[in-house]
Amino acid sequence: MIPEREEHGKFIALALISLCLIGALSTWFSATVILPELSQSAQLSGLEEIWLTNGVQLGFVLGALIISFFNISDIVSLTKLIAMSCICAALSNFLLSVANNGAQFVVLRVLTGAALAGVYPPCVKLIATWFKTGRGIAMGTIIGALTVGSALPHLLRAMAADTDWHTVIWGSSATTFLAGLVFALFVKEGPHTFARANFDPSQIFQVLRNRALALVNIGYIGHMWELYAMWAWILTFAHHASDKFTEFPLSSPEYLSFSVVAAGGIGCIIAGRLSDIYGRCLTTAGLMLISGFCAFFIGYTVEISALLFATVAIIWGATIVADSGQFSAAVTELSDQRLVGTALTFQMAIGYGVTLLTVWLVPTMAQKSDSFQWAFLILVPGPLIGAAAMLLLRQQDEATLLANGKR
Repeated sequence: MIPEREEHGKFIALALISLCLIGALSTWFSATVILPELSQSAQLSGLEEIWLTNGVQLGFVLGALIISFFNISDIVSLTKLIAMSCICAALSNFLLSVANNGAQFVVLRVLTGAALAGVYPPCVKLIATWFKTGRGIAMGTIIGALTVGSALPHLLRAMAADTDWHTVIWGSSATTFLAGLVFALFVKEGPHTFARANFDPSQIFQVLRNRALALVNIGYIGHMWELYAMWAWILTFAHHASDKFTEFPLSSPEYLSFSVVAAGGIGCIIAGRLSDIYGRCLTTAGLMLISGFCAFFIGYTVEISALLFATVAIIWGATIVADSGQFSAAVTELSDQRLVGTALTFQMAIGYGVTLLTVWLVPTMAQKSDSFQWAFLILVPGPLIGAAAMLLLRQQDEATLLANGKR
């Protein structure tokens, strides 16, 4: 039986880590939501606008590859790594307010993404040290917090619509810095700590040779093919849709975009519970099929009604990220327990690497078709392939290691 004090402590840790992730991840889209203002102030080209959004993805991939290659999250104290990374992300994000040209903006975005690679993957490993059972819903909760944090700039932008755009940068930098302080002073690893690894770059090949992990990673790639491109361009899509409707849902594209992304926070928690009950493979496959349908159908809703558009958009927002935590939970269950941090960071490196392509593809498709209406169709194959990979994993013997035997 779990001691009452330990049971109480793990939920306090979950709450603290979740609140910190909301604050820290607000820097991810802080520049994207004020792209028109940044573009006007620095006279950005179309390519610079795309890389302003994609710079965070690129930085995250580079940071994650470095962390996984050098086994940093399996060697260094998790809370120290996360705290320092939060402070670095806050600083590079804050410097956006004094930058004055496209090159500076893109470099700062890359640095912000690299710093966030030291926040998100280590947080996933950190919460696993607190939860041996109920890990699915715990992972779902912190990915839900990440989702709300990613949505926060949309809310800040909507609230600051008639004020200085710098407030979005200042607000997101402040919450990220405070998150770093909380990690440094109040958060610690749980009782189910993983064994420490020694530095050995060749250990990454142990991760690559794990066939079950390979299927999880294919599923994750399919999931990521869709996720960040939708998050990055939903506001632009909503502005396009606003020209079709006399009354826009939730009063403005900014408030709708916040609601769409934030809906994923609820979806993550529900998916975590479903995953613990029905298994990781079935849950992730089902959610990817629903989100893939939304990606296919949302362009048609613009021609039908504002209510249908908003409904499909919010369902898409709730399902597109809901499975994310379950891929992370699967890694903690299937990988060598000495290399959990390396496996998690590597998974995220390849997943976010894919987003570099799709974040670029969506506006490129919009330019070629001279409309944003059908741009999201390019995202449909990702979740279909991801769902197929997870259903294939369900047939493997290793799947019994997932969710205490639930496939």
